[in-house]
Amino acid sequence: MVGQAFRASLLALGFFISMVATVQAAPYAALVLDARTGEVLHAENADTRLHPASLTKMMTLYLAFTEIKAGRMRVDQKITISNYAASKPPSKLGLRAGQTIEFRYLIRAAAVKSANDAAAAIAEAISGSEPAFARRMTEVARAMGMSRTTFRNASGLTQKGHLSTARDMAILGRQLFFDFPEYYNLFSRRSTDAKLKVVYNTNRRLLAAYEGADGIKTGYTRAAGYNLVSSARRGSERVIVSLFGGRSVATRNARVAELMDLGFKEMPSRAQIVRPSRLLIAAPSSGYAVASARAPARSTRPVARPQLLFTPAEREIVIASIQKIDTSASGKTVVADQAQSMGAPRSLPTGARAQQLEDLALALDRAAEEAAIVPDRTPADFAIIPPRPRPENLPVAKTIRLAASKPAGDFGVELGGSWSRPDAERLLLRTALQELEALEGSQRRLMPSGGGRYRAQFVGLTRTEAETACARLSARQTECSVMSVGG
Repeated sequence: MVGQAFRASLLALGFFISMVATVQAAPYAALVLDARTGEVLHAENADTRLHPASLTKMMTLYLAFTEIKAGRMRVDQKITISNYAASKPPSKLGLRAGQTIEFRYLIRAAAVKSANDAAAAIAEAISGSEPAFARRMTEVARAMGMSRTTFRNASGLTQKGHLSTARDMAILGRQLFFDFPEYYNLFSRRSTDAKLKVVYNTNRRLLAAYEGADGIKTGYTRAAGYNLVSSARRGSERVIVSLFGGRSVATRNARVAELMDLGFKEMPSRAQIVRPSRLLIAAPSSGYAVASARAPARSTRPVARPQLLFTPAEREIVIASIQKIDTSASGKTVVADQAQSMGAPRSLPTGARAQQLEDLALALDRAAEEAAIVPDRTPADFAIIPPRPRPENLPVAKTIRLAASKPAGDFGVELGGSWSRPDAERLLLRTALQELEALEGSQRRLMPSGGGRYRAQFVGLTRTEAETACARLSARQTECSVMSVGG
C-alpha cells in the first residue's frame, strides 16, 4: 500500500516536472514598438512562428468591435450559448448551454478575464461557427500585414497550425489602439461586471505596478509559456511590447517592464503620429477582405448603424447644449448670443423643435462616427474610403456637464489652436461626440485668446482622466494638451 502511494507520488512529481520543463522550453521572442509611428525599437526572434495563446483574443475582439461599428451586431444583442461554447476549457466565464447573455458581457469576459467560452460564443454569434470565424481572423490578419499568423480558433487554445509572431501581435495591438480607442479602456480595467459575476483582469499585476500601463492582453498555455502584449503611455509617448515564452507571470512582467523602459528611452520625445490603415471589412456573408488599390473609389461599406452613439439621456444633453455656453474664465454659464439667431428657445424645446434637434443629434452622431473611422494616412496597397467633407453648419456647442454625479477635478484638456467663436464651438461639440466616454464629467469651455479668437477646453477632470482623454484624442490625430485648471 505504501509502495503504491510512493509510486503514485513519483508519477505526480514527474508530471509536474515535465509540465514545468515544457513551460521553460517555450521559445522566447520579443518586439518593442513606438506606438505613435510603428517604428521597431527592439526585436529578438520577432518573426519566429510560435503559439500565441490568448493573445489570439485581440483579433477576436477586433472583429467583435468591427461588427458593432458596422451595425451588424449590437452590444445589447442577446446571444444564445451553444454546447460547443459552454464546453470550452478554462479560463472561462461559466456559460451554460442554452442560456442567453448580452454581447457586451461576452466582450468584457474575453477582454478582461480571457474567457475561452466567451470567445467561442463571440465567434459563433458573428460567423456561425468557430472554424469559419478563424478563417476570417486569418484573412484580416493578412490584410493588417500579419504575414506569419494563422488562426485556427478564437481563444488561443493550442491547436496545430495556430501560430503567430511577436511582430504580428504587436501590429495587432497597435491596430486595436488606433482603430477602436472607444473600446480600448476595456483592457485596462482591473475588474468588470460580466453579468454572471465580476471578473478580474489577468494583467492586473503589471497594470498596478508599471506607471502608465493600460493594456493589452495576456496569454498562457503550456506550449506557449507566458505571453503578453502590453502598452504604456508617458506624456505624449506610447510604447507597445510583445513578448512570447515567459517562464512565469513574475519573470514575464519583469521582462516586459524592462522592455517598456527600453522603449521609452529609445524613442524620440516628439514624433508625428502615423496611423495604421483602417481596414474595410465586409459583411461575414461576403468574407472578410480589404479592398485592393484597384477597387472603385466608392466602397461597399455597410450603412451606418441606426442606433445613436449616445443614449436617450445623452441625446437630451445635445438638445440642451444648443442653448448655453461658458465663455467666462470664472466658469459662469451664460446664454449664448447666437441662440436667438439660431432660433433656439431659452427653455428645453418640445414638440416639433425637439424632434428637429433629435434629428440633428443623429446627424452629428453619424458625422462623428465618420470622422472617427476615416484614416489620416493610407498606404498604396489599401483602398480606403476618401474622407467626406465635414459638415460646416453645425450648431453652436454649449457648456453642459455630462455627468454631475462626481465632483469636478482640477485638470482639463485644451484642444490645439485658437479659433473663431463659432469654429471653436463646433470643434468642442464634435470632439465631445467622438469621445463621449473619455470626456464624461467634463465641462466645455471657451477661453478668449485675443483678437476675437478662442481656445477650446474641456475642464473638470482629474489628472488621470485628462491624460486618458488627451491620449485618445491624440490617437485620432486631434492635437491637445493636459492643463491644470486655475493652477
